[in-house]
Amino acid sequence: MGKLSDRPNRVVIALGGNALGKTPREQIAKIRASASVLLGVIEQGNEIIITHGNGPQIGMIQKAFSLAHASDSSVPAMDLPECGAMSQGYIGYHLQQGLGVAMHKAYKRWHVATVVTQIEVDPDDPAFKDPTKPIGPFLTKEQAETEKAAHPEMSFIEDSGRGWRRVVASPEPKKIVEAESILNLLDNEFIVIACGGGGIPVVRDYADKGAYKGVAAVIDKDMAGELLAEDCHADVLILLTAVDHVALDFGKPTQKDLLELTADQARKYADEGQFGKGSMEPKVRAAVKFVYSRPGRSCIIGSLEHAREAVAGISGTRIHA
Repeated sequence: MGKLSDRPNRVVIALGGNALGKTPREQIAKIRASASVLLGVIEQGNEIIITHGNGPQIGMIQKAFSLAHASDSSVPAMDLPECGAMSQGYIGYHLQQGLGVAMHKAYKRWHVATVVTQIEVDPDDPAFKDPTKPIGPFLTKEQAETEKAAHPEMSFIEDSGRGWRRVVASPEPKKIVEAESILNLLDNEFIVIACGGGGIPVVRDYADKGAYKGVAAVIDKDMAGELLAEDCHADVLILLTAVDHVALDFGKPTQKDLLELTADQARKYADEGQFGKGSMEPKVRAAVKFVYSRPGRSCIIGSLEHAREAVAGISGTRIHA
């Protein structure tokens, strides 16, 4: 790999899972509509790495297997690591095809590759002792008790009066297992799609000579995107969501959109509880971590529709040192 100064700016673009739609057909349409926007970032002289959420998609996959297993015991139930791998594969496939269509129209011949990505977590992470992330379908109390009896390692909670759901840990990402593969593809001028849905959480299995094994957990996709940006030596991290700007007092008459923030200001506002716990706060905290990781780095939080303008500095909220 050459010196960092020898290459174009490297940009990690994170797409929210909900921005990709709730069905395969809807996802294809949304990706095709946005693919030219993503290519526009390359045309500005940047290298791009794409990561994405998978909340609706992994839920759909797991529910399909659960329903099939309930009606036909010969169909196996599918656990979270495998569902995560499936979602990475088919979302990556749709992104590759959507980008391919856009490149064909623009007479471009760049290469695109999806890396089904594992991310190592610490088996002693405190999150494993207090699983809080709901996943999968809603169950009756009796169904949850049956599942618990069959799988004592699983935990279930009652979720807001809507039924019982399985909960899993959300540990901190420590290492991208396929980091070298991703870097090799980038160095050979590929558009890389990686770490989808926060990556597949894995731990070392020292009973099997230290090989990796999957664990039932969910890594925060924004923090996984931040780690990807660090490992890829990115200059800019772009977190795309449903709104154009980070805002104070979001949804209130006093709402104030923020165009620019220092990392210190962003952390202060997050500590004050200004941002939604399950929506904007993880993005802001990922942005702060990335900005602090190396001088000269910045993060932009904005909407998918205006990604090109965000890179150009005329849309979104820019967080910097």
